[in-house]
Amino acid sequence: MTIPANDAFTLGLTHNPNRLALHSSTSKLSFVAGAKTPHSVPLERRLMSAKPRIGSDSGHHTQREVDTQSSTTIRSPSTNRNGRETKSDARNDTVDWEIPRKILHSSIGFFTLYLYASHGSPRAVVAVLSAGLAILIPCDILRLRSRRFERIFERCVGFLMRESEKKSTNGVIWYIIGVIFVLSVYPLDIAVVSILILSWADTAASTVGRFLGSRTPALPRHIPIFKIPLAPRKSVAGFVAASCTGACIAVGFWGWVMPLFSGQSSWRWITEAPMVVGVSSTYPWAIYGVLGLVSGLVSGVAEALDLGSLDDNLTLPIISGGCLWGFFKLTDTLVSWM
Repeated sequence: MTIPANDAFTLGLTHNPNRLALHSSTSKLSFVAGAKTPHSVPLERRLMSAKPRIGSDSGHHTQREVDTQSSTTIRSPSTNRNGRETKSDARNDTVDWEIPRKILHSSIGFFTLYLYASHGSPRAVVAVLSAGLAILIPCDILRLRSRRFERIFERCVGFLMRESEKKSTNGVIWYIIGVIFVLSVYPLDIAVVSILILSWADTAASTVGRFLGSRTPALPRHIPIFKIPLAPRKSVAGFVAASCTGACIAVGFWGWVMPLFSGQSSWRWITEAPMVVGVSSTYPWAIYGVLGLVSGLVSGVAEALDLGSLDDNLTLPIISGGCLWGFFKLTDTLVSWM
């Protein structure tokens, strides 16, 4: 229903020249059924309640000014009176915990401990992983080039992949390459700890970071003095989780798992330092405290490093194992001088 603009604003009212400023520029006004019309508040009351603009000649608001003031009072439906997000928007920002992926990621650590306890051959493990890698790499290349094979592949194992991996190299490939490297290059005890750090410290950092990362500040761009670059998306919560997990892994393995299964340690300080430097065997926490501190820092920093496009499944075990091996060599040199 449409009413002529002049009739709508002058119907039942005496003529007043000041009302001319409120006339619409169009010839007609449209009214929608069910909508609140401007006549819900009398025109005279609106004119009396409106304050004159400073510097205005007539002392009345124009139609454009009234519309502007009305629009400023409209708030987004997604915010409340204080400008904060409502609960409906908070529900949309759900966290993807990647439970199947984390279960697979963590299970590798338990399987590694089983192989170590059963005195499995590292060469046999490397051979099996290399055979699996020889199958996965061609499949991944075919997945990136064939849309049909991509759909079949993601239908089978897509629940284990991140969205960022669906258009790039599968993270499992980097995981296997990292494990093969540490088993082939490092001593067995360091290789096992490196795999455990990859399996558990990385999972702890990801889980705690998703849960508490928004409540803690982000890590700095680089480590002071050393200028080591850190990933800007990493949080302090994830760094602390990775550090604590790495410390527990190192102390638990060299202090309990390795002696339990009569393993050979590549760190001489564990057995020789108490006799050489006079540390009483009654207080082993002194040695394992240093080991836990160093291993925790190495795990946290290695997990938070920003190395460009390199996958952390590849860099984390290699860097953490290399740093621990270097620390062992340094302390062994100090012990030999005493």
